Amino acid sequence: MSTVIENLLSRKQKLVEQLEKAESVEDRDKIEHQLEQINTALDFLDRPGSAGPR
Repeated sequence: MSTVIENLLSRKQKLVEQLEKAESVEDRDKIEHQLEQINTALDFLDRPGSAGPR
């Protein structure tokens, strides 16, 4: 599970860096949408009991 979270956090960091360099509004919107999806996934994985079947 931690590998998934590490991958999401790594991807999030790269997107934040891209967002800082993005020139067009369209690019920023796409990046922000991806960041929202990553944040949602991280929130879901961080919930108690979200580790899956035991």
